[in-house]
Amino acid sequence: MVGRMSVLLGSDSVAMRHKLLAGAFTRKRVLTFRVMAILLLAKGMKSLQLSLNEFIPKLGLAVPTVSNAAYSKARAKFRHTAFIEFNQEAVVKTMYEDGDYQTWKGLRTLAVDGSKVMLPTNDETMKEFGVLRYDNGAGAAGEHTYAVASVLYDVLNRVAIDAALAPAHAYEVDLAAGHLGHTKVGDLVIYDRGYCSYRMMALASQAQGDFLIRCPSGRFNVATDMLLGNGPDDVVVTLTAPAGFSKDPSHQGLPVTLTVRFVRVALDNGEYEVLATSLLDQHVYTLDDFKDLYWLRWGVETFYGILKTRLGLENFSGLSAESIRQDFYAAVLLTGIESILTEDAEEQLEQQRGGHPKKVNKAVSFNAIKYRAFELFMGSASPEDTLEELTELFTTNPTLIRRDRKPPRGNPSSHQLLGFWKRKRKAVF
Repeated sequence: MVGRMSVLLGSDSVAMRHKLLAGAFTRKRVLTFRVMAILLLAKGMKSLQLSLNEFIPKLGLAVPTVSNAAYSKARAKFRHTAFIEFNQEAVVKTMYEDGDYQTWKGLRTLAVDGSKVMLPTNDETMKEFGVLRYDNGAGAAGEHTYAVASVLYDVLNRVAIDAALAPAHAYEVDLAAGHLGHTKVGDLVIYDRGYCSYRMMALASQAQGDFLIRCPSGRFNVATDMLLGNGPDDVVVTLTAPAGFSKDPSHQGLPVTLTVRFVRVALDNGEYEVLATSLLDQHVYTLDDFKDLYWLRWGVETFYGILKTRLGLENFSGLSAESIRQDFYAAVLLTGIESILTEDAEEQLEQQRGGHPKKVNKAVSFNAIKYRAFELFMGSASPEDTLEELTELFTTNPTLIRRDRKPPRGNPSSHQLLGFWKRKRKAVF
């Protein structure tokens, strides 16, 4: 992966594809296409000038640093699509090309989910992404600029296969449909109940792979009855498209009947959960499998937690729509890089015996990868030596896994939340 990233960063053809101005990055400057990509990838919480003062000396040039203005001018020439290509060519290909990756019963286990992202509010972002109104019921009301992030995420291998940043009022099913082109035979895609609809099932049935969707009450009669405790726990039915379904131009070519399996699982709190799936073989995929299978979807929630909390996504390093997209897709790429670079350390920690199980500490791994990004991708030092040092760092600074710990969810007041963000939260970088 490191070698592929280095080649991509140094490729003139890649730079040509992903620059906003035809004449950009052609003269020999300090802030080349490669340097700008790494600086954007290593975005931190410090002021921009402090970050530049730390990173530019690592280039080994006579120039001690560059100014904010020079950085902003170079950034305005850089297109966010570079990070999308880097993720596909360096991360996704590296993860899957040799077939040595984690699966569930031989299926690559993916999840789709969306999340609102608060953006800087200005004329450009309002025009590009739109606004959402808020009202806390206590007299505070207004509107703020938001985007909707959507991701197709491998929950077992911790890699974002596809991601999108869409306007605030984008429909999550439309965004999910856009991810289906990245699925293949042997994939299982898990969806939350917000995606449960005949249209989503029809779209998923036409894509390569299988689906598993949680059903809310009132969406399908069979699911509603099962949630009430009626009928069998496992049933295969034929669904018929709603009236007028085929008249919608966007539904052209979609099937008007679907064979779907509904399974009911009992949760620890005594409530029921009903899942609709295209995994019809009741001998291969038993009823007992589905509770733990749907729980795997939590990995995509953790992904958004990393983006927003650990990597501080919403603390954007620029105010323009393009800089927001740069930060988003760079953060998605960084999560995949971290997953691959920590694989060896994770395996070593899994083999350790005694005490609680251990895993790589994300605060340590993301900080180290950001800080040593130039060493990894500029080719000035041996990447093998750097990777060995990083692996040793990851294995000697793990965090514990307490599997049975279930702390109660609190409802902190605004005062407590403000105190946490102002006084307690520790920035990773």
